[in-house]
Amino acid sequence: MTTDHLLPVLTARVRERAHAGAPDCPCGGAPLAGTTLADRPDATVVRHAGIVAKAHAADADPAELALRVTVAARLPGILLPPLDPTPVALHGRLVTSWPYGTPVDPEDPDAAPWEAAATLLARLHRTPAPTAVPPMRGPAKAAQAVARLRTAAPHHPATAPVLHAWAALPAWARGEAAMPDTATLCHGDLHLGQLIRHPAPGGPWLLIDVDDLGTGVPAWDLARPAAWYACGLLPPDDWHRFLTAYRAAGGPAVPPHGDPWPALDVPARALTAQTAARAVAKAGAADRPLDEVERSLVDACARMASIGPRAPRG
Repeated sequence: MTTDHLLPVLTARVRERAHAGAPDCPCGGAPLAGTTLADRPDATVVRHAGIVAKAHAADADPAELALRVTVAARLPGILLPPLDPTPVALHGRLVTSWPYGTPVDPEDPDAAPWEAAATLLARLHRTPAPTAVPPMRGPAKAAQAVARLRTAAPHHPATAPVLHAWAALPAWARGEAAMPDTATLCHGDLHLGQLIRHPAPGGPWLLIDVDDLGTGVPAWDLARPAAWYACGLLPPDDWHRFLTAYRAAGGPAVPPHGDPWPALDVPARALTAQTAARAVAKAGAADRPLDEVERSLVDACARMASIGPRAPRG
């Protein structure tokens, strides 16, 4: 089913669920009342009152998603617990239900909860997986982005430096081999859009979105802010806040003192290549030049290709 057909069905489902708990909903009984929070091929997310329903990617593995949702249910205080313990099928898509929480305000970067994000990550990384889970999907998703770049924009002038940077990475970071850490519980796709306050509006921060959660290299969860910092897209003060809070909370991804970069270098390079690949593919599809941020990512890939990745100590 296409998202055009899925969206009204999902909206009706979340409305029914919300009304079961709050029959005096202020929507006035409108059959398609609701807010679409996301509508992409990999996820369609709809909110009605205090309930959020998410239709996961069409190729989501039912058994693996069920295990990831189970982890969220068993780690309250770190991950947002689901409303239902098991995903349900809806017109060929797996759907999960969640309570609504207040997201990070993208218009107020000074209020970005870097310390909260880092502390939650450290707690997640220090917590044994409460049930068996599949590998964290970060490297596999990076590989998908690079594969799309090869297909969508093979002759774009920015494609070559991205592919060269990608080829220099070790096989595990390209999703071609097992990760060197197979025990640490990781989020897999950490960015500020993956935090909400629950209960809304002012509850504690929690991590959301378990699609990529699993065991793997914990430095991957620090890699996006590390890459942004290295590319000049994240102010040094924000990066320092994030790294300091992670260390203060006992996060195992980096040493407690000294240079963190030997642990972060490979994952940060992989996230830079992944983000640049997505940017170039989108620019090529739209037949437009790269913007300033996209250009900085490609330039970082060009620098990366000329300086090999640093191996972690030990």
